[in-house]
Amino acid sequence: MRILWSLVLGILPVAAFGQAAQDTLSLPSGIRYVVHSLGTGAAGHNGNTVLVHYTGFLPDGKMFESSAVEGRPVKAHLGEHDVIPGWEQVLPLLPAGTRAWVYIPAALAYGKKGVRDPDDDKRFTIPPNTDLRFELNVVRVK
Repeated sequence: MRILWSLVLGILPVAAFGQAAQDTLSLPSGIRYVVHSLGTGAAGHNGNTVLVHYTGFLPDGKMFESSAVEGRPVKAHLGEHDVIPGWEQVLPLLPAGTRAWVYIPAALAYGKKGVRDPDDDKRFTIPPNTDLRFELNVVRVK
């Protein structure tokens, strides 16, 4: 499964944006991201609130959540740990107006706990130890 996910991570950025593989940026933590369009606004840092639209995908491509469906961006208060650790690491690197694909290892997402389905406690919306892919659109930094 990890080999398949590695292949998906290598191919999707190129397929999604028509960019060369060298445009994939990596962090020492294992987060990888591809900037689709770089914004010109301010970048966030601890203490800032970042408004971001997102769509989250499982490794099989299934969407598990989207702020677009809910109709409003989410607020991430950087440094307050109210978002997954992977977002805490990558959001300060994305200025307002940026659109990017972000690949987050399970340990920096929901880890071994996963996320249970709110309608059926025996099922998971995000299974334990699952790497995730997000499409992020940084709306504003304040």
